[in-house]
Amino acid sequence: MNLWYSLVGLLPFEWAAPGTMYFMKNALLAILVISPLFGLLSTLVVQNNMAFFSDALGHSAFTGMAIGALVGLMDQTWTAVAFALIFALLFTYVRHRSKMSSDTIIGVFSSAAMALGIFLSTLGGQSFSKFNVLLIGDILSVQPGKIGLLFLILLLILALWLYAYNGLMLSSIHPALAGSRGIRTFLQQALFTAAIAVVVTLSMTWVGLLVINSLLVLPGALSRNLAKNTAQYHLLAVLSAILCGIAGLLTSYYLGTSAGATITLYLALLFFLSLIFARRGR
Repeated sequence: MNLWYSLVGLLPFEWAAPGTMYFMKNALLAILVISPLFGLLSTLVVQNNMAFFSDALGHSAFTGMAIGALVGLMDQTWTAVAFALIFALLFTYVRHRSKMSSDTIIGVFSSAAMALGIFLSTLGGQSFSKFNVLLIGDILSVQPGKIGLLFLILLLILALWLYAYNGLMLSSIHPALAGSRGIRTFLQQALFTAAIAVVVTLSMTWVGLLVINSLLVLPGALSRNLAKNTAQYHLLAVLSAILCGIAGLLTSYYLGTSAGATITLYLALLFFLSLIFARRGR
């Protein structure tokens, strides 16, 4: 981290001065790690028509937090991760076995998870207010240890992309064709949903439950409007996520707004601009 703090000290901002505002420097590093994760995953989220899946996962992670608090754990992150993984794998199983559309299954799982989370968090007359931070998030509270963990996850997802992207893409476009070519579609989809579950759960307390779904949809959606091939599709998604992540963090610092919401607004602005440019290019 000392090397990172030294590099940030070269930036022309008052919070970047050496020995000051480490929380802002940590937040900037977290953005540089989280943004590529959201950018990469958003391409397949959009491709698989699973725009609200991350929202449902956020609800399941909230339920995991409530379970952790109920059993008296100081850090409920790992119960949230565990419950989100169970949720993701169960969703994948039902989707694989059922003929119902993805949005219907997501709606069922999302409503059930949210209801269970609220039930557990208010059991015995408990106050729901201690979970309010999950709704808005606080990127300035991120700790170096969690950033390191997210960086390891980024490396794992990059490895997954290199190993299984073609299978994931074919499984999302034509599952029957993928199966006929020996691709284990259930395993591919399970890996994909598990990756989203871990990323959503670990970053939920920083970007906020209310906007985390947007961060997993907008990069892929806007890049789809502009990209002419697969390489451009992924590159634009990652670059837009990083650019808007940095811009949103800096804007939120100077205006005193929520970082997650500000990042989302920048992404939404780029999305509408991409619609204009896509229409002109026809």
